[in-house]
Amino acid sequence: KSFKRDLENDLSALKEIKQLWKSINRDPKLEEFIKQIFSDSSKNPVLKRNKLIVFTESKETAEYLGRQLKEQSKVLVFTGQSSQAVRNVIVENFDAKAGKPKDDYRILITTEVLAEGVNLHRSNVVINYDIPWNPTRLMQRVGRINRVDTPFDKIYTFNFFPTEQSNDIIKLKETAKAKIQTFISLLGADARLLTEGEVIESHELFSRLISKKTITGEEEEEESELKYLKVIKDIRDKEPDLFAKIKQLAKKARTAKKHSTKENQLLTYFRKGKLQKFFLTGVEKTEELDFMSSARHLETNKNTAKEKLPKDFYDKLEKNKQEFLSVTNEERQEFETRGRDSSTQVLRYLKAIKKDLRQYTEEQEDYFKKVIKRIEEGALPKQTTKTILKAFEKEGKTGDFNPLKALALLQKNIPEEFLQEHIAESSADTKGPREVILSEYLVKE
Repeated sequence: KSFKRDLENDLSALKEIKQLWKSINRDPKLEEFIKQIFSDSSKNPVLKRNKLIVFTESKETAEYLGRQLKEQSKVLVFTGQSSQAVRNVIVENFDAKAGKPKDDYRILITTEVLAEGVNLHRSNVVINYDIPWNPTRLMQRVGRINRVDTPFDKIYTFNFFPTEQSNDIIKLKETAKAKIQTFISLLGADARLLTEGEVIESHELFSRLISKKTITGEEEEEESELKYLKVIKDIRDKEPDLFAKIKQLAKKARTAKKHSTKENQLLTYFRKGKLQKFFLTGVEKTEELDFMSSARHLETNKNTAKEKLPKDFYDKLEKNKQEFLSVTNEERQEFETRGRDSSTQVLRYLKAIKKDLRQYTEEQEDYFKKVIKRIEEGALPKQTTKTILKAFEKEGKTGDFNPLKALALLQKNIPEEFLQEHIAESSADTKGPREVILSEYLVKE
């Protein structure tokens, strides 16, 4: 009876909301948007004559804009459900290095799915119809048009904020500005990201950047590395003696502390050249951790008591060493024979596809070959290659895999920064000895 009563109340509330929406017959944000990009009264001529890349936060909004704008102009809409054929049309109309360029579309409306992997630099204008909660996405979006070989001298970004009534509820503008001001304060910047009046200064709302909850109270999927950057900067600026002491720590430093772990474990940080790896071993399993997971294990405070190293410290250290050895082995033959390794299996797919790249543009072919090179060098994180492998296996067998579909899967799952020189090439530089930097034994509480 209670369930039935709750259900009836929910249905009644839905009917009220539906009725409320029927009474709304205008969209002031959309009206202003159309005015800015089509009207003669627009104060921004670049919006009227240049190719435009419009980013939204949802498929529904992208499709809604497409329907509303198609009466004014020929519009191309791309979402996560769009086909490879639509992606090819995007390349032809918005990629400055397309093999067969066309000029059928001036406006592209897309979701975050095109924020990485596709160059759109026949345009020099990004419009953020929606402002994302994560401000780094703003930079990823601009990165689609801000390419090295762009023909433009200037790049423009326009941001459409919610109406005042909507913003009073969700406080998106304030939250986004707070995060970006903190980002700029920590890392420095020479450009404004949201508004021309942004103040570049330290911000008291730094906790919002690293919080696991947004304004709505929902859990975030990400935790920012800036949290640890700030810790390091605070020690450097406020406790120089401690900072100097940390720098002088000998390699192979080791310690132990009590930890809320299910079993005694050892976390070891390794380095070989510029390649850095973290491994955690317990009684039976040894696994590789990413930076954020490792940092959360290592994080402690000044009052944490140092525990005595257990007798099995060196046994666990040896397990971590062997795991590090296996993933940094420079012998190509051994790399090829690790049949169950996700990197090796992804390479089998890519090398089968590489036999026929006739449908690729020159830039797509360069991208494809760069991915192969990075995987062979071991520069991509293991989790990334596992994700790609699952996507490939879901699509079909190696022999009949569609090259264009494969390219789309790679672009979707490999962040561009993993292929950039400052990350990929430096992390793939494994010249030099294998080193143990530090180990921390996590004693079960």
